[in-house]
Amino acid sequence: MTQASGVFKQVSIKEETTYGVIPAVATGAQLLRRTDAAFNLSKDTYESNEIRTDLQTADMRHGVRRVAGTLNGELSPGTYAAYLAALVKREFAAISALTGLSLTVAGSGPTYTVTRASGSFLTSGIKIGQVIRLTAGTFNAANLNKNLFVVALTALEATVIVLNGSALVAEGPIATATVTIPGKTTYVPTSGHTDKSFSIEEWYSDISRSEVFSGCKFTKASVQLPPSGMATLGLDVAGKDHGQAPGSTRYFTSPTALSSSGVVAAVNGVLRVGGVTMATVTGLNFDIEAAFSGDPVVGANVVPTQFAGRVKVSGQFTAYFEDGVIPAAFFDETELGLQVALTSSNDAAAEFVSFSLSRVKLGGADKADSDGGVVRTYPFTALLNSAGGSGTAHEQSTIAIQDSLA
Repeated sequence: MTQASGVFKQVSIKEETTYGVIPAVATGAQLLRRTDAAFNLSKDTYESNEIRTDLQTADMRHGVRRVAGTLNGELSPGTYAAYLAALVKREFAAISALTGLSLTVAGSGPTYTVTRASGSFLTSGIKIGQVIRLTAGTFNAANLNKNLFVVALTALEATVIVLNGSALVAEGPIATATVTIPGKTTYVPTSGHTDKSFSIEEWYSDISRSEVFSGCKFTKASVQLPPSGMATLGLDVAGKDHGQAPGSTRYFTSPTALSSSGVVAAVNGVLRVGGVTMATVTGLNFDIEAAFSGDPVVGANVVPTQFAGRVKVSGQFTAYFEDGVIPAAFFDETELGLQVALTSSNDAAAEFVSFSLSRVKLGGADKADSDGGVVRTYPFTALLNSAGGSGTAHEQSTIAIQDSLA
């Protein structure tokens, strides 16, 4: 008899219309890229406490059913956008290109300024931590179609860093220029939150076995950025039930093929902490956690509803101890901004994912002693930027995400 092999397993996912109900249309699911993924049904169990002269347990019953799962993968543009959006409770949305501008490029690197003659970058939807591109106008070729990471912003001036480290050419004003915001952005909103659930199928083609789990909600995303190696994303899932009994027929027929975007790595990108580009960070990780709660009810063997709770963002970074600037932010309880943009290659217009945490407080600054470089660990918590929002340099949120392929 053939035993299942993980290399032949395929994981498919599709958004539900009704919580806990497998989509009636079996087409349109998406195959998931993974380094590992596992989804399992668990049940509460109850044993009889009856006092018996035979000194034995006479019965055991199954109770409330729940689904728990994990999906781990290498972070790549577009691949996990829908699930990050579900986690922060807002769909990714495009920002319209800025057209007909008169722009001047100035500076000698590593930062440059892009200045407009009139209007406002702020009211046009540009934010610190986003990536923009100059895509039209009679610019020098060195200025066109490059990923420009916005690190400071006023109404008329965007201060940027070229993500692949190449140079811009000072010039301008250039008339009828266009600024494009690639892909789409999302963030934890202050109102109008979405509440998405999904059905997930594990299909074992080598043994023709299907298991479908319904009412799956993403409860946590763990972003890991090592100093060398691929960036990774871990997603935790809490679900309602087996959507149907395991069987020998695949439920989601003809799912969409796996995405093919390149994987991002910490060596291809820029990290900013407290308005400074960091070259001494030895690691960064952070979690986005979306709390859900629900209680069993009489007469049902599943939890009927998962009620949404707070979305919390926290993490830590480690860095070589070189001065007192970052430790002082902990000692003095000073708030910092943390922005990171990661690309899938060193091309000027490579696909990318960026994260912006505009209001961060450090929770520590512990040192590790060794005969090599002294490393400090800085745990942090991201907070709501209540001063952000429309017409400002930041979103009114704890975290904002931009994905060039969302």
